Amino acid sequence: MTERLQKFLASAGIGSRRGCEQLIKDGRVIVNGKVAELGTTVSEKDIVEFDNKIIQVKQSEIKLIALNKPEGVLSSSARDKKIPIVYDYLPNSRNQRNWISIGRLDINTSGLMLFTNDGVFANYCMHPSNQFDREYLVRAFGEFSKDKELRMKQGISIDGVIHKFSDIVEGEKTGANQWFSVCLTSGKNKEVRKLFEAVDLTVSRLKRVRYGPIFLPSTLAEGKFRELTENEISDIKQYGK
Repeated sequence: MTERLQKFLASAGIGSRRGCEQLIKDGRVIVNGKVAELGTTVSEKDIVEFDNKIIQVKQSEIKLIALNKPEGVLSSSARDKKIPIVYDYLPNSRNQRNWISIGRLDINTSGLMLFTNDGVFANYCMHPSNQFDREYLVRAFGEFSKDKELRMKQGISIDGVIHKFSDIVEGEKTGANQWFSVCLTSGKNKEVRKLFEAVDLTVSRLKRVRYGPIFLPSTLAEGKFRELTENEISDIKQYGK
């Protein structure tokens, strides 16, 4: 992952971000042997020098946990009456600053939520340019057709915003109820429900089962969490496009 040079310098204790911007403008910062310019981004692979000294930032260990969020739980740090919030299910829940949510799920949606202790990593996972796809299991009521499938894949304008699935797979059907597996690469609010409603299908159950390369473990009970391994974190770092 990359970050702006002035942020890297500030993290190393060289000065404030604004002060570091001025140091870059003054030509006092070298990146890979060349005088840096404002707007330069760096990663752990780059060699950064300030006044002829190599600058290193001690990287904090990235932690990542997967939560199987139950229905009826808010994806929020703000408590509304007595409704439970996702942070009630996390370790060290009293200090919510320990965990940053990577995306959200609405109160009636269950399934996989990821939390990290690293804000840069969280932004990387959520940034639209990295195209992390999300997979959901959906149970919907109504008549489905190939025409509706095509519309949902091509994109439907809802309130002036285009919504679409990258993939739709039909599953078991019981009467007017049918299961679907759907994928999309954006995290717009209630996007899955809105797309089904746009083709006259009513969602009765919605569960996220994958975020990028991370699947919801089949053994992870609702309301429980699991810390992800270094290999899984590495998979996420390599996943962004």
